[in-house]
Amino acid sequence: MLSESARAAETRTGAIEATRDELAAEVESERRSRLAGDEQGRALLAQLDSAEFAAAVTPAIGPGVTVTVTDPGVSRDLTDVSKQRVAGSQQVILDRDLQLVVNSLWVGGAEAVSVGGVRVGPGVTIRQAGGRILVDNHPITSPYEVIALGPPHAIQDVFNRSSGMQRLMLLQRSYGVGVTVSTGEALNVPGGSVREIRFAKEMKP
Repeated sequence: MLSESARAAETRTGAIEATRDELAAEVESERRSRLAGDEQGRALLAQLDSAEFAAAVTPAIGPGVTVTVTDPGVSRDLTDVSKQRVAGSQQVILDRDLQLVVNSLWVGGAEAVSVGGVRVGPGVTIRQAGGRILVDNHPITSPYEVIALGPPHAIQDVFNRSSGMQRLMLLQRSYGVGVTVSTGEALNVPGGSVREIRFAKEMKP
């Protein structure tokens, strides 16, 4: 069956990615131990840490906001009030809804974001694949949890007035979508996938 083949492929891909991440962690540990022995190395480590955080490579923990969106699983004959849904589909929450939520959180001052446990960074996409939402090619399911690290009250204040929140409120009224927004002081976002560098150019002073 096609669905069984797809699940088997996902399992194999997950195992390969786990091995890759383990090897990357070993390389990172060795690099840090070698550089931490002198002042110049520590300065370089600080620069690398800053660059890796910007690239969403390393895990992060801190204060922030959690937006949880729950798909109600509507019937097929429900009128498409918002004119944004896919005809004939039982899925209410789509990729563009989560994209808008994430963009609104960035605008609000988020410093790091994850969706469904997947870190959002350069090159990461949130897209629709049939009846599933993929984040960096990882399938995620309802309830969709979006975590944004940064000043929680500032982010929440901006998000509550954003186009992302307006979209969620429309979906809540039209379809009964569940929406909760909360703050926390020790939220976690994972590190992103290690990406292959295909092109590089030396930057001269």
